[in-house]
This record gives sequence, structure tokens and C-alpha cells, in this order.
Amino acid sequence: LLSKLLPLIFSPLGVFIVLLFLFILRKKIKFIYYAIFTLIIFSNGIVAQLLLRYIEHPWKRINIERVDKAFAIVVLSSGRKIPLGNTKIIEWDDPDRFFAGLELLKSGKGNKLIFTGGSNPYKSDLPPEGNIYLKEALEFGIPYENLLTTYPVQNTYQEAKAIRYLLYEKNFYKQKNIILVTSAFHMNRAKRIFEKEGFIVQSFPVDFKSNKNFKQILSNPLSWFPSSNNLYKSSLAIRELIGRIFYRIFM
Repeated sequence: LLSKLLPLIFSPLGVFIVLLFLFILRKKIKFIYYAIFTLIIFSNGIVAQLLLRYIEHPWKRINIERVDKAFAIVVLSSGRKIPLGNTKIIEWDDPDRFFAGLELLKSGKGNKLIFTGGSNPYKSDLPPEGNIYLKEALEFGIPYENLLTTYPVQNTYQEAKAIRYLLYEKNFYKQKNIILVTSAFHMNRAKRIFEKEGFIVQSFPVDFKSNKNFKQILSNPLSWFPSSNNLYKSSLAIRELIGRIFYRIFM
């Protein structure tokens, strides 16, 4: 709970609200100025792009041909949701991880494709994400014997523990080489956590959020104006930075 709560408090919007409360309590106008400054800075497109590029460094999208073979391809959960309506469709949040995993397996880069059973205790209407991925992988023609999924997990630390337990359970405990598939902004933290569990990690980052052409961002006058989309991007980057600090201290 703490790992989920801290990023909300220290996000730009969280800081803005805290500053407003301080103004109400202490009646000092400087807190209003600080609050407005926080929103203006972190809703700026240049700042948002710089933050995204920082958390995605040093990763770049690579061609599958450049990936060395490993025992398993591990795809981390990314979040799914049930849309409004009476359908049984579960919509994607980020399909890049799933399809990258399938492509790696079909290219012979691993013997097993392992999905983590991401779950959210506040979304009890969804099954573990690994179960959804496994079913969809079968529909795409992936043989069942090449697929594995973990027990339900709620964060990256639990994902790494669950993968290690799964390999031990399946008598693959000597297999340490994995290809790790997750979003570029999340890769630094995920790689470090899996390596702490004894895995030899080959990174395959996907779902890049930053723009390749930064000069284009600079030359676009709209990038200099505040927007909710830029505020979201800045918040995403700050949330990841807080996550890295949290894991270094507590994990």
C-alpha cells in the first residue's frame, strides 16, 4: 500500500494539493505561488519529455534479430480493464509487452513464455493478468506446453519472487537466463529486482513514452503551454523515480 500511496502524495498534483492545504492552514500566499509554479512546470511539454527521456535512459528499442537466446521470456503485467457495457471483453492498457513476448517466442529466442499474474486488490472483477495473457496466447497459436503463468502478484518485487518460485516448482531451477519484457521506463527497476533474485537478465524494453525527435518537441509552440497530458507524463516519470527510491530503501 505504501509503494502505491507515496507516488500519489509526491506527484505534481499531490504536491499541489498539499500546498493548498498549507495555504489554508497557515494563510501565507507563498504556498499559492508554489502550487501554481508546480503545475506550470510539470504540465510543460519540454519538462515532461526531459523526465521521460531520463527514466527511459539508456534503453532503445532493438530488433529481435539482435536478441540472444535464453531459456525463458518473461512478460511483466501491465494492467487491463473491463470497459463499460455488457460485453466480456477485457481491454488492453499496453499491448506492446504481450506482442513482444509472442514475437520473441516465435523467433526462437526462448523455450518458455512466462506471464506474471498481475492483480489489483481494488479490481476484484478481473482475473490475474497472466491468466488472460495465457488464454490470448493460445488463441494466437502458441502451444500450451510453451506457456507458463505465475500465481497472483501485485508489484514488481512479487513478480520476480513468483518467477523464481515457478521455475523451482517446474524443476527449471538451474535455468537463470531470461529475456525480460517490460516498458522502457520500468526496465531499470525491474532488471535490478530480477538480478537480485539471481536471474541473468537480457532486457527487451518496449512501450516507449518519450519522443525520439526532441528538437521537434522544442520547435512546437504547443509544447510550451501547460496541458493535462503533459502533467500525466511528468507524473508517470516521477512515480517511477519514487518507485526506484522506495525499492532501494525497503527491498
